[in-house]
Amino acid sequence: MKLPIGYDNFQEIISNKLDYVDKTLFIKDIIDDSAKVVLIARPRRFGKTLNLSMLRYFLASEVYGESTQGLFDGLKIKSESKEYLQHQGHYPVVFISFKDVKSNNYKTAYASLCKLISRIYQEHQPVLLSDKISNHQKKIFESILEERATEASIQSSLLDLSQLLYTYHGVKPWLLIDEYDTPIQSAYLGGYYEEMIGLIRGMFGAALKTNPYLYKAVLTGILRISKESLFSELNNIKVYSMLNARYGNYFGFTEPEITTLLTKSALSVSAEAIRSWYNGYQMGETTVYNPWSIVNCIQEGGILKPYWVNTSDNALIKTLLIKSSAEFKEQLEILLDDQPIEKIIDENFVYGDLMGNKSAVWSLLLMTGYLKVTSNTETEQGFNCFVKIPNREVRSLYRQIIEQWLSNGYGVDFYNQFLRDLLRGHTDGVNGGLACIMEQTASVYDLSKEPEAFYHGLLLGLIASLDRAHYELKSNRESGAGRYDIAIIPKDVSTPGIILELKRFVKLKGTEKEIEVLLEQNAREALKQIEQRNYVAEFKSRNIQRLIKMGLAFSGKQFKLLSEEVPL
Repeated sequence: MKLPIGYDNFQEIISNKLDYVDKTLFIKDIIDDSAKVVLIARPRRFGKTLNLSMLRYFLASEVYGESTQGLFDGLKIKSESKEYLQHQGHYPVVFISFKDVKSNNYKTAYASLCKLISRIYQEHQPVLLSDKISNHQKKIFESILEERATEASIQSSLLDLSQLLYTYHGVKPWLLIDEYDTPIQSAYLGGYYEEMIGLIRGMFGAALKTNPYLYKAVLTGILRISKESLFSELNNIKVYSMLNARYGNYFGFTEPEITTLLTKSALSVSAEAIRSWYNGYQMGETTVYNPWSIVNCIQEGGILKPYWVNTSDNALIKTLLIKSSAEFKEQLEILLDDQPIEKIIDENFVYGDLMGNKSAVWSLLLMTGYLKVTSNTETEQGFNCFVKIPNREVRSLYRQIIEQWLSNGYGVDFYNQFLRDLLRGHTDGVNGGLACIMEQTASVYDLSKEPEAFYHGLLLGLIASLDRAHYELKSNRESGAGRYDIAIIPKDVSTPGIILELKRFVKLKGTEKEIEVLLEQNAREALKQIEQRNYVAEFKSRNIQRLIKMGLAFSGKQFKLLSEEVPL
């Protein structure tokens, strides 16, 4: 098979006779859509750029000076009625991708945007030859070409180009915008969000709101950024997110398409194994799989490993997971056990809510493809959804982020050794490793705000990457006469289980030696509590033969861990 790995240009795929999964009926559905502005939000590498490229080559008579004639011969759209074929090659098309408009500062990002708009204007430079274009319009056009235009001209550039194309061709143009939200996410991470959102809001407001020269606009991105943030007063936009069924079968591979690809590739690995690794997302009644993962797996002869998770640095996801609360880490623990959790998902994403609104974090994880919906019900608050980690590939990403965070500066071998010491009850190794990790991760702010939650969350994070095939993790669960803090339950009953109890005390004045004595006393109290409240009941009920009891006492950055192994 000649698979189009890394191709997002429709013409190149067809001209090179690569194996193409026919998504051309997307064109028909876009034409049928009554909305003047369509926004489709999907995770990265789900075919958004390729579908917009396909739409561009269908609508335009030529692209980059080459005719588009014949590119769709033999494809599904050519079997449709004349009602749709009359649109082929009929329009001027503005195609713009914001994928490279990103930087750690506004000045550089703005310069990138100006260069991008200049290149788009270059593609339509023949309009300057028309005597229908005024001298004033030509001067603005040339200032954009030469990257010396005012910010006001940049903000109105897409509206102005629409008008020029309509004047020149006598046909209203289509506007196709890919990765519309990339500059905004980059600005959020870079600390210049307000400046960038103002600039993009101005551009989109001018180009998409009551633009009399526009035939239709199609935007793609990862997130549905709220109307209040970006599309204020834009009433003619229709948004299709991961929670909408429409267009679901065009972004990603469907089950029948997966079956065809696997049959054609004749891989030795089973279809069941591939589905386990790259299991799909539910779009209404349609299940779709990440095409990047499937294509790469086939290309590699069926080798099952992460492909999609390595296509980006996942900076925003990493930041959110690392800074998450203990409560979040407890829920992540459930997800890593391949169990669903129930969450309210708000499609209208606001970056400013990320650190204060728990719903926003879960919405981000869903929209970016790190969770999938198993069922949902629409409510006044938003969609009430049951969500899960989609597959083994994505689950590996969560573990990878945790390992990189906690081994920062020491290497993954250090982290793996820490886990081995923990599972064997080697307190010296655990105490030493935890001291190093605390040095890397704990701030005065973390410890002063909610110290117990910080330690609880840290420990949950530390054990979150344990292989769920061999261990079950639980926290704050009832057992015996109380609720234990953290339990590691082996699935092999001959392997020792672990129960971890935390004790916090307010540091009193005293020498370092006196503080150490207090820490040890409190750690012993934690061990006694495990016995007194019969936390071992759950382990006994599962016929676990040995138990390692661990007591962790802490005060600020100072702590002491004691352990004791007992037979059950």
